[in-house]
Amino acid sequence: MEFENPIGKIKKVPLREIWKKEDKEFTKWLEENIDYLNDVLDKNFNVVKREEKVGPFKLDLFAEDENDNKVIIENQLEKTDHDHLGKILTYMINLEANTAIWITKEPRDEHVQVIEWLNKYTPGDVLFYLVKLEAIKIGDQPIAAPLFTIVTGPTIEAKQLGEERIESAQRYKLRKDFWTKLLTKSKDKTNLFSNVSPSKYSWIATGAGKSGIAYIYEVTYKNGRVEIYLDKGKEDEDVLINKKRFDRLFKHKGEIEKEFGEKLLWEKLDDRKASRISYTFDEIGLKDEDRWDDIQDKMIDAMISLEKATKKYIGKLD
Repeated sequence: MEFENPIGKIKKVPLREIWKKEDKEFTKWLEENIDYLNDVLDKNFNVVKREEKVGPFKLDLFAEDENDNKVIIENQLEKTDHDHLGKILTYMINLEANTAIWITKEPRDEHVQVIEWLNKYTPGDVLFYLVKLEAIKIGDQPIAAPLFTIVTGPTIEAKQLGEERIESAQRYKLRKDFWTKLLTKSKDKTNLFSNVSPSKYSWIATGAGKSGIAYIYEVTYKNGRVEIYLDKGKEDEDVLINKKRFDRLFKHKGEIEKEFGEKLLWEKLDDRKASRISYTFDEIGLKDEDRWDDIQDKMIDAMISLEKATKKYIGKLD
């Protein structure tokens, strides 16, 4: 019996037949085709640099996620080994990355267990992925396709266990203390964040009166920031709405900045699903605990001004 649409048999192709050199061929290909990996991980990574130097070593790919968190990607077209495991930890620590992705032809069971352990015992915002890479063809077709499979990665259950163990970590404690003091001060000036609780993360957010739009405070060790974040969802239609909303606000850039009192950073982020408008204070950050009062007062005043300058325009958005 013949089918109108014949079904071909999948054939595996040796990786070295497609990419003979890991660094100059596969890593370069992945840099240009990161969406293949994004689809599998359900992420939106954006490659910042190939062969990022870390002392005498070179990281294969240095990337960022949609929230500007740092991501390292290390490739290995062979079996996993201790050398690459050590490099991954070295790169992650030295580059202060939140996410590590180890791509390999063949993951050893021992290394799978290590990645599972790291996901269980590291903070909730630190993520490790071990991804198997294969190449396949269908029937006698001349074109091969990459096949990425997640061998192990972070799970909610594992991260919850890990977070319970490191709840008292200094980084989280500092953030929570910072937000507690900022929110207490904020209530004396505005109701905008009155229903928001202190967080151990680097940001806190509240709705701006429209689905998918939020006012956000963010603090790092080096600076503080206030912003409007437009992120309605993951569907293509939602992404289009984000960009249209940004464009409509941008038409009032002059009026908004005049009301705000300073120039704002307008980032449409065409290569990502979200967009944002922000203002950053670079001189003080989380590390400057003795100057928290100063940066918190500035952030609160800036947030009040940002809401005042944008509220009526946001209210008119579809």
